[in-house]
Amino acid sequence: MAPKKHNPVDKLAVIVLAAGKGTRTKQKLPKVLLPLCGAPMLDYVLDSLEALHADHSVIVLHHGIGEVQTTLGKRFEALGCQVVDQGAPNGTGHAMQVALKAMDPDGAFEGTILVLYGDSPLISVETLQALVRGVECEIPEVGCPAATILTSEELVPGGLGRILRAEDGTFLAIREAKDCSQEELEIQEVNTGFCAFRASALRSCLPKLKNQNKQGEYYLTDVFGMLVEKGEAVLPIMTEDPDEVLGINDLSQLAQARWVLQERILEEHMANGVLIEDPATAVIEKDVQIGSGTKVLPFVVMRNGVKVGENCEVGPFSHLRVGAVLEDQAEVGNFVEMKKSVLGQGSKAKHLTYLGDATIGRRANIGAGTITANYDGVHKHKTEIGDRAFIGSGTILVAPAKVGEGALTGAGALIKRNCHIGAQEVFVGVPARFLKRLDEEGGE
Repeated sequence: MAPKKHNPVDKLAVIVLAAGKGTRTKQKLPKVLLPLCGAPMLDYVLDSLEALHADHSVIVLHHGIGEVQTTLGKRFEALGCQVVDQGAPNGTGHAMQVALKAMDPDGAFEGTILVLYGDSPLISVETLQALVRGVECEIPEVGCPAATILTSEELVPGGLGRILRAEDGTFLAIREAKDCSQEELEIQEVNTGFCAFRASALRSCLPKLKNQNKQGEYYLTDVFGMLVEKGEAVLPIMTEDPDEVLGINDLSQLAQARWVLQERILEEHMANGVLIEDPATAVIEKDVQIGSGTKVLPFVVMRNGVKVGENCEVGPFSHLRVGAVLEDQAEVGNFVEMKKSVLGQGSKAKHLTYLGDATIGRRANIGAGTITANYDGVHKHKTEIGDRAFIGSGTILVAPAKVGEGALTGAGALIKRNCHIGAQEVFVGVPARFLKRLDEEGGE
């Protein structure tokens, strides 16, 4: 069992509210599956959940639940997540009632319950830890808070709930924007939604929620006011980073989140010794591995899962798709596209080339305009190119095909399907035919 070094309390349950439809995105895809730097939005929330090592994890879904489980089911299983269908959503309070009933039907859980959101992927683990620790802290003359809530004064208040405080600054309640008076709408401190509760305190209030508001919904935010009325303390914790609490409700906000996340990804690579010449034009997705000393030139795209070794050069205008691997000192350049292909150590493909389903050995040269024609309209086929092979400019290799070590193709050669070019052999022409054999030094 993994050590709980990131779990700041003895018992922690995390509930992720992710049942929303996402009407404003105008997409058929469930909102939590919208792509964000190469991964579904919800995947980043699961990263935070994983880092916390919770004792219980619940994912509340409804709209598109089948599609969400198909996409992320293996990850839910790996993390031990309990998936719950909220049914027709009727507010955040209703979602929590459903989640708590599924997770703790007997009311036996005594610990801290942290609430996350499937459409808020930028929250930091450090901030979540602060919320959880806050439930365990001691406040003079009050004791341990029954709950903590993350607030911000850096967001445009708009439709966000306002934080109401007493004259001495202590927390009173949250008022949803649609229920605020004109005076309350002027308040700048707003609710971000992230919060944590002492389990017993949450259980005591959830059944008492009412939907007497303009939305006709059960608000989780009403719990905080109920706790205060019972004499319990609620501790607001303010974040100074508005980016981490960005909720995504439309495609404009999705683009904003992508900018923030992309910057984080690029900064991490640069901190690890990757020279990114122009970060403004680099698109590097989640879970890309890049070795130190590698140089990334402008207008490069690296998709999720790409692996680039040390001291490589990528770009400008290169597109590394899923399954692309560059071993140490390999180079790809202008308008080179790779997918499910390995470019061996010290090998080069510098210009106008497509490498799909190809394995290329060490110190090979792939000439300008080379194409591995891997798709026959029904199936994908593999191309193998050996160490030190020289592929002439404009060569088309119709897969499956194999080029041996030290072999050479002439410019414009058409290598037919199932062709096997032996080591040191030279093939030229359309279709390509054997011309001669080279010695180990490259001579005839």
